[in-house]
Amino acid sequence: MERPAWAPQGIDISVPSVSRMYDFYLGGSHNFEVDREAARKAMEFMPGLPKIMQANRAFMRRAVCYAVSEGITQFLDIGSGIPTFGNVHEIAQTADPEARVAYVDHDPVAVAHSRAVLEGNDRAVIAAADLRRPQEIVKSPDVTELLDLDRPVALLLVAVLHFIEDSDDPHAAVAELREALAPGSLIVVTHASYEGIPLTQEKAGGAVGVYKNIRNPLVMRAREEVARFFEGYEMVEPGLVSMPNWRPDAPHAMEYEDPFAFSGFAGVGRKA
Repeated sequence: MERPAWAPQGIDISVPSVSRMYDFYLGGSHNFEVDREAARKAMEFMPGLPKIMQANRAFMRRAVCYAVSEGITQFLDIGSGIPTFGNVHEIAQTADPEARVAYVDHDPVAVAHSRAVLEGNDRAVIAAADLRRPQEIVKSPDVTELLDLDRPVALLLVAVLHFIEDSDDPHAAVAELREALAPGSLIVVTHASYEGIPLTQEKAGGAVGVYKNIRNPLVMRAREEVARFFEGYEMVEPGLVSMPNWRPDAPHAMEYEDPFAFSGFAGVGRKA
């Protein structure tokens, strides 16, 4: 298999990557056939996966715009993946050119490609770190040199928490990040769940099995488990809802969404 110029040395391009599969679902070009094969296999069970990812991206855009409208110009995006068109720094800096964005990912492909995309942008960086080790993130020089954690930050945990298994205690990691943030900070979360998927759990479980087989288990959590990530925050209206139902751009816009777009949960909270 020929290694493209954007793929860093030292990574095994014969193994599927969650970040590159997400890129494929969104129509991106930074993925390999092994990623496309795994994504297509998951789509055999859950054909609406691209629609779910599109709804996830649309929610993220609305949440970032909301944060800027609330006066927040610092963003910490953990599990940021491979930058595609309309990513956080583009949205935030269009709304406010002074906005600063620190991306964090542990995938070397995502980190390498992010560095290339962000070259020349002195208000956006990428840090190589893991959500399961919060102190590694909040003490990263890349993060602390760009963001002032003594001022409000929008913490984005978009489509990442469902890749952290219970044995790694994601709720404790999120609580540790909360303690590092200033009052007035926001948390932005999306999370996969069997709730809302227009399929039987058995059928949807086939797609979950694909992720397990590539050693990236997808943990489908119930609403009350997702709500626990917002402990210590006040929920922003309309609360924890499906992605299209969180402050849609236009009245009744959600009526035209594909049923798969309503899978899982999204929400924003504010630290008092």
